Amino acid sequence: MNGPALTPAVLALDLEREAERIARWMVETVATRLHRRGVIIAISGGIDSSTCAALAVRALGPKKVFGLLLPEQDSSAFSGDRGRQVAEHLGIAYEVHDIAPALEALGCYRQRDAAIRALFPAYGAGWKNKIVIAGGTAGGINFFKLVVRSPDGALHEARLPVREYLQIVAATNFKQRVRKTMEYFHADRLNYAVIGTPNRLEYDQGFFVKNGDGAADLKPIAHLYKTQVYAMARHLGLPEAVCAAEPTTDTYSLPQGQDEFYFALPYAQMDLALWARNHDVPAEELAHALGVSDSRAQAIFRDIDAKRRGTRYLHAPAELVEPVGAALGLKVG
Repeated sequence: MNGPALTPAVLALDLEREAERIARWMVETVATRLHRRGVIIAISGGIDSSTCAALAVRALGPKKVFGLLLPEQDSSAFSGDRGRQVAEHLGIAYEVHDIAPALEALGCYRQRDAAIRALFPAYGAGWKNKIVIAGGTAGGINFFKLVVRSPDGALHEARLPVREYLQIVAATNFKQRVRKTMEYFHADRLNYAVIGTPNRLEYDQGFFVKNGDGAADLKPIAHLYKTQVYAMARHLGLPEAVCAAEPTTDTYSLPQGQDEFYFALPYAQMDLALWARNHDVPAEELAHALGVSDSRAQAIFRDIDAKRRGTRYLHAPAELVEPVGAALGLKVG
């Protein structure tokens, strides 16, 4: 390795300089390129949305930032509490809207539960669920397991067949898409732009729902690794409850870390792995940094590449027969 040693130090930032750079970019983007009066931010209480909200307030002031808290029946009470805490800490106006009735009407919970009952016929009221990932970073092919907890507290798990996996994910994706519908309602109402909140790990590895949380007008932290987002949150003075919170999906009814569901590594290790891949660091250097075997490090790199290939569709714009709009100076793609 010709560059710096692969340690967390490679992710160090001049946080004040970076916060100011993002703030200037947000002002220019919202006012000049998008011609909007302010921004909408859905606040989950997690580190990413909270940091984006704080950066927006720094850039535009609290009166031009409107927050949305959009819980549903599987949302953690902690996320709602932290979301309110962030909005009130930043001094922004916000609204709480329970999207569970809309999800119920769309069949989100019914379709999900039907797929779960294909594996666990007794699944019903009082049961909890989540999906976990396995295989990829151990050198195999990624596959998913369904974990359920019965009302008596017993845990059960089974490997998810493709059909049931796709139905559970498709039903669950209603949550992100309904939330985005609410965000754009308020954006249209106020002539505001919608902020997307993915960090670099999520953006690079396709950890978002197309036309759900992947839809936005600007994404101010998509270039920041998760470690850097945590550091930025502390620099911006966000509440300790947010700065110390572990990243979760807050999508399934059982507690679920992002490393369980998608990345298969804790975010600090995943940051180093992605940084290493982006800077052509050999697998043996990553193995030394993470304290794993060379073969495991190689498997991590393969998993990063596989997710990039597998989620390319999520980043892709709609296909056209031929370019349209070039004569109007529009971005074509």
